Amino acid sequence: MVVEYTRYKIEKERHSTFAEAYKKAVEFLGASEPCLAYELTQCAEDPDHFTLRIEWDSEEGHLKGFRNSPEFVSFFALVRPYL
Repeated sequence: MVVEYTRYKIEKERHSTFAEAYKKAVEFLGASEPCLAYELTQCAEDPDHFTLRIEWDSEEGHLKGFRNSPEFVSFFALVRPYL
C-alpha cells in the first residue's frame, strides 16, 4: 500500500466551490480500482488548509492504473482549478 497526501490552500470565499468540486471528484476516485480509501480534511487551526489522503494498492496502481484511466481525467478536471 502507498499513501499519498495532497495539500491545498483555499481562500475562504472558495471553500464552498472547492467542497462541491471534491464531492463530485471523489466519485471518480472511489470508482478507481487502485484506490483503497480516501479522506479530505480541513485544518481546525487554519480553515484555509485542506489535506487529501489517498491509500493506493501500490505505486504502480496509482501512477499507471489511476493516472491512465478515464476516472483520472474526470477527477483531475474537477480539482485542477484548486492546484
